[in-house]
Amino acid sequence: MVRRFIPALAALLGFTVLAVLASGCREEGPTFRVGYMICNSLEETRERFDPLTEYLSQATGARFEAIYLDTVDMEEAFEKGQFDFTHTNSLLFVTLAERHKAKLVAAEKRGAFGALTKGTIIVRADSEIETVADLRDKRLVFGPQWAPFGFLSQYALMLERGIDPEIDLGPYSFPPASWKHEKIIYSVLYGGFDAGAAPLIDLEEMTAEGKIQPGDFKIIATSELAPYCTVGVSSRVDPKWVEKVREALLAIDDSTTAEVAGEKLKLLKRAKVTGFEKLDISDYDIVLKWAKLAKMPPYEEPW
Repeated sequence: MVRRFIPALAALLGFTVLAVLASGCREEGPTFRVGYMICNSLEETRERFDPLTEYLSQATGARFEAIYLDTVDMEEAFEKGQFDFTHTNSLLFVTLAERHKAKLVAAEKRGAFGALTKGTIIVRADSEIETVADLRDKRLVFGPQWAPFGFLSQYALMLERGIDPEIDLGPYSFPPASWKHEKIIYSVLYGGFDAGAAPLIDLEEMTAEGKIQPGDFKIIATSELAPYCTVGVSSRVDPKWVEKVREALLAIDDSTTAEVAGEKLKLLKRAKVTGFEKLDISDYDIVLKWAKLAKMPPYEEPW
């Protein structure tokens, strides 16, 4: 019995050693950090994108970690190499691309125009304001200055139509704290301002959620279509991993899930998007045009 046991034990030990050696030689995927621009709030942004980060780990074989930053901190952190992939609005993406050689991975699809959307200038339905020219001496509320569809597109549109916001508007303002785009819309609805710079996406979503009604506002001007939220990547990341991430994003559909803290979550529903789309870098030329007109990054002028 002992003689039979010894060869069996030796064989078992041999297989164990081989397994350990094979495990030690197996190539492990790299670790990448994704820098997410905080949207409405830190909590809301985490809820939306923690599942997406976990999915990227599962789908690519690399390990992905999420970092959440305020918009104004993103460029410095990217320059310092604190993260590899980015999820930002289109203005911040083109700034990182122009100044720090960030590359395009994919764009988020959300709203009536997929990966593209528009900025609007809204007034109450009962307002006497009908055109951009009527905004002279009127009170207007913008979104955050880094917002391509809550500030930049509308600011550039007014300049193109002969209205200089710095000279021709009455007092204009920016909402404080979180959920700034909703605050723009409510500020106009309840009479705090005569007009507001509202992203079309937020008007669509608030209407769908019953927060506002279709007849509450007039849209007196809309910008051209341009990309919205965008996934970018540092030029130092190996192209093979960039392509793996792009393929993983484009493959997401309504049935795609990821498990976070033991809970299986549907990615698109949680991220509040309808998918991801491959765009060309030339699609962002319109954002650069607006930035140049408004003297915003990457074309801001020193004080």
